[in-house]
Formats: sequence, structure tokens, C-alpha cells
Amino acid sequence: MTVVIKDDRFQPINLFEYEKLAKEHLSQMALDYYSSGAWDEITLRDNRAAFERLKLRPRVLVDVSDRNLTTSILGQPLQLPLLIAPMAFQCLAHPDGEVATALAAASAGVGMVLSTMATKSIEEVATACDKFPDSLQWFQLYIHKDRGLTRALVEKAYKAGYKALCLTVDAPVLGQRERDKRNEFALPLDLHLANLATISGLDISHEKGESGLFTYFAQQLNPAVTWGDLEWLQSLSPLPLVIKGILRGDDAVRAVEYGAKAIIVSNHGGRQLDGAIASLDALAEIVAAVDGKVEVLLDGGIRRGTDILKALALGAKAVLIGRPILWGLAVAGQVGVSHVISLLQDELNLGMALSGCAKLPDIDPSLLTLPRL
Repeated sequence: MTVVIKDDRFQPINLFEYEKLAKEHLSQMALDYYSSGAWDEITLRDNRAAFERLKLRPRVLVDVSDRNLTTSILGQPLQLPLLIAPMAFQCLAHPDGEVATALAAASAGVGMVLSTMATKSIEEVATACDKFPDSLQWFQLYIHKDRGLTRALVEKAYKAGYKALCLTVDAPVLGQRERDKRNEFALPLDLHLANLATISGLDISHEKGESGLFTYFAQQLNPAVTWGDLEWLQSLSPLPLVIKGILRGDDAVRAVEYGAKAIIVSNHGGRQLDGAIASLDALAEIVAAVDGKVEVLLDGGIRRGTDILKALALGAKAVLIGRPILWGLAVAGQVGVSHVISLLQDELNLGMALSGCAKLPDIDPSLLTLPRL
């Protein structure tokens, strides 16, 4: 796949080059919002460093002439073990925003998780993907203080055909993202919270000396949510519940006990508790803790196809990717997102061949040099 760049000076061939190029297409406020982490951004950096620390032990003299990257999540087929993570405000990157991202995902046969705080509505994104009826589309949810608002969002997602609810549990309050605070982050006047404004007139305000996003979270999200609230949430629809933001084995076990059908190991891209463990470093404990009862996915730090390979070797069924999708969206809209997905697919395909793996079940912990305990 070739991406058409307007000035044709630079054709990105990996995700790092997309990040470099995206800086020329984004405002400073948007760039900082997308790329920043909490406080000193230690966890943000460690998500990437964790993959670099982990080394591969390839098998040789294996027939890898025919590779198969397909899998399924919650029974839905995927062309490769990849979903696009829920990310807010994608119209900051491109006018087509979440619609472009969803179309790129559906056409590539990968999953898409739509954020509650999207700038395109639940219905608009679903309608755009009508020609891909088997596409994996989940809706990401926060439990708001207003239970009626939460109920309305769930009902809208179910009616629109989303296949699962993805509950983010690591944000009872918003982490301190100092770049957003310094920028006094607010949405441009022509953008709004598409899924909330239509229900309750909510929007991101501009507060002098403060991130408008922080003000929204403080006012609307419910820091009193506990495990017991999952039963209420599951009573609102028959959609399976996916829990995103687990970093401990005991929490993973509890999520299973309370009805979760899948778990996403995630530290919110390093945007919540700075100093938290890297997602990859938490993965093996959580896989062992759930003992095959639910599917485990990984979010955070994926930049190469070999990163996907390493996550699968540690027991993940699939991975989610976030920021690089925004870089592709900023550079070339839907085409850019499609190219980012294609690059990862090609790299995973090559990494499997060079590691002696013809199909995903061949990927196991023996491919890794694990640190001594």
C-alpha cells in the first residue's frame, strides 16, 4: 500500500515515521493531547521499553511457506490479532475522525473500539460500516454519575449493533496530564462530544488554568463505582462485558467472577497513574490468573509487528493499538489508518516467518527469553 502525501517528500514505512510526520499535521494542543502521559510520563515510556527489553528466541528449519494470521475474539473472526483502542476526539486529527478509523479497521478485518468521548456518534460510525456486517465493533464506556446517561449510551450501542461493551475501569478520576494542563486543553468550537451532547448537552468546557477534560471527568464520572456495579451494567443489555484497565492477577480473577467475558491488560497508555507497571510486564501474571476462563488482550506500547508477536507469546489473544492510528489518521485520513494497519500486518507476518511460526497457535512462551525471577 502506498500513501499519497500531499508534498510527496516523505513516504512513511513504519509507525515511528508516521509519528514524526503527524507532527506537521496537528496543532500543538492536539499533538500534546494525543501523545502525552501522566506526570513525568515514566509509565508512558516504559510501555515501549518493556517490548524492547523482551528478546525473541526464533525456531529454525520450520516450514513457514504458508502463514495464517487469522484469529477470533469473543467468537468474531479477525484477519489478524489486532483491535483499534478507544481514543477520544479523533476529529482533532482529521475531519472524518472515528468514521475514517472504523472504515479502515472494518476493511482490514480488524476490530474497532469506539470511545464514549468520540467526535462522531455511535450511530454515524455504525452506519458507515454497514457494508461490513461482520466487523468487530465494540463500544467503550465509563459509568457516569448520571445512571440514566450510562443507560442511554448502552441502549444506543446495542441498538446500533455494537458487539460488546468495553468498560474502562482505571479512570475513577483523571490522571494529571501536565501538557494538557499547561495548554488548557479544550475542544475547538466546531467539535463536540457526539455521543453525549445528543443526550444531555454535555461538552468539554474551557476552564482558565485547567484542562477542560479534567473538569468534565470531575463533574461526570463516578469515582464510587465498585465491582458490584458490574451486575447493574450487565443488566442493561445482553452485550458481553470486556473490562479494560486490569494490571493485577487478583483483579483479573475478580473480573471473571463478576461476569467479564474478556480482559484488556492496560495502563491507559500511561495517561493515568504514572509509575504504574508497563502493560506487557503485567500480562503473564494475568494470563496465569484467569487460567483460560476468558480471553486476555493487551493494550499499550505496540509499535512493531514483533511487539504483537511478543504479546501473543506471553498469552494475549490479541492486542490493541492506539496512538499510531491517530498518526495515520492525521497524515492521510482513512488511507493513513489503513496503511498503519497494513504495516503491522506485514511486520507480524515477517516476524512469524523468521521465528518459525506458521500460524498463531505456534506462538508460545518458548519464543521468549524471560527475565530470571
